[in-house]
Amino acid sequence: MRAGAEVTIYLPEPLRTYAGGIVELPIRAAAIRDMLGRLEQTQPLLHRNVCDETGAVRRHLNIFVNADNIRDRDGLDTALKRGDVVTIVPAVSGG
Repeated sequence: MRAGAEVTIYLPEPLRTYAGGIVELPIRAAAIRDMLGRLEQTQPLLHRNVCDETGAVRRHLNIFVNADNIRDRDGLDTALKRGDVVTIVPAVSGG
C-alpha cells in the first residue's frame, strides 16, 4: 500500500484543461511536496503548469489545504491527513 493519506485535489476551471477536464483528483500523499511528486508521475501536464522547471510552485499559484494557505502553514512540508481537500488557485489581481 502507498504511504500517505487519501486526499482530494480540487482543480479550478483554468487548471482542468491540463488534467483532461477533471474537477477532483483523488491522490495519496503525506505532504504537499509528496503530492506534487505524485502529480509529476501521474499528471505530468498538470504538474508542468503548477510547478516550474526547478520543481517550485509557480509564483502566480496558491495552494490551500482545506481553508489554509500552505504559506501560512509549513509550505511544501504541510502535512496532509485523510479527507483533506487541496485546492490549487491561480492568484487574482486587479485594481
